[in-house]
Amino acid sequence: MDIIQQFIRYPLETIPFVVISLLIAFTVHEFAHAFVAYKFGDPTAQKQGRLTLNPIAHIDPIGTILIFIAGFGWAKPVPVNRFYFKNPRLAGILVSVAGPISNLIAAAVAIVLFYLLASLGVFTSLTGLALEAVEQFFNIFVSLNVMLFVFNLLPFPPLDGYRIIEDLMPDPIRAKMTQYESYGVILFLFLVITPIGDRTIFPFLGNGIYIVQDVLFRIIAPIFGY
Repeated sequence: MDIIQQFIRYPLETIPFVVISLLIAFTVHEFAHAFVAYKFGDPTAQKQGRLTLNPIAHIDPIGTILIFIAGFGWAKPVPVNRFYFKNPRLAGILVSVAGPISNLIAAAVAIVLFYLLASLGVFTSLTGLALEAVEQFFNIFVSLNVMLFVFNLLPFPPLDGYRIIEDLMPDPIRAKMTQYESYGVILFLFLVITPIGDRTIFPFLGNGIYIVQDVLFRIIAPIFGY
């Protein structure tokens, strides 16, 4: 067990909570992309069975495993055909931002649900390990969804943040970005895989996650008197 734990970022006893949280977070994220694209007239994802809340349609095995090993990961990208959009730039931005926003909403809903259940006294009958398990699940669910929100807004291909910036740029700059996108992917992988990421991208990611979570709790907790 100790050998296995060396290669996993989460305590072994929390793995079921992480798996459940990931299934929901990845599914909600990709469904949001597919749903917004469909609403703007692109049936590509719908025809490929991606306009669904079935996790099997969205989970990427390698991307999911990396969450446990490296602390970041991904689901299967939703296919989007911009030629169906009447306003490709606006639709492209909204499709891209839909995924991260869905994770932020999921985190907020989880916090609201936790405080609501607490205020109704649902947790009063729980003690010891049962109460600790409930708190762990909510903490993991919120932190993973916030992580996906912040991580996907980073301005590196193929993340949503890069797509948003790409659609905001004038055509000449957009063309250049498309031309050099493969180099951006290599740079991104270099940053997240090598120790350089510990001094660049990961501190930024960690601070971003902390700030977003703090803001959510500061907004929601007082509503329930906490």
